[in-house]
Amino acid sequence: MAANAPKVSHGAYQRLAGWHGELTAFRRDLHAHPELGFEEKRTAARVAEALRVAGVDEVHEGMGRTGVVGIVRGRSGSAAAAGRAIGLRADMDALPIEEASGVAWTSGNPGRMHACGHDGHTT
Repeated sequence: MAANAPKVSHGAYQRLAGWHGELTAFRRDLHAHPELGFEEKRTAARVAEALRVAGVDEVHEGMGRTGVVGIVRGRSGSAAAAGRAIGLRADMDALPIEEASGVAWTSGNPGRMHACGHDGHTT
């Protein structure tokens, strides 16, 4: 951790740990339903739904065909009010590879697989 990085409280870790099961299920669902680039209609819909459930202020769909953008305004008087912002990006597309892992969440789409972690990045 960088010397100037803010410390994360034990409570914050506990809150994140509380989401572990739900986030794991979400990632496995994305993994089981991979879509190639510009075909990620189901994936984009799941991401948009998750952002809305999480309380993201604005959710825009169909960016560059299948992209999703979520905007979090933050609290008044926060970094956002001071003109600061942060952007997070995650690829959602899969690769044209046949999965042979045998795990319960193996790709259900023949010839498509999340083989390089995009399901995890998106989660």
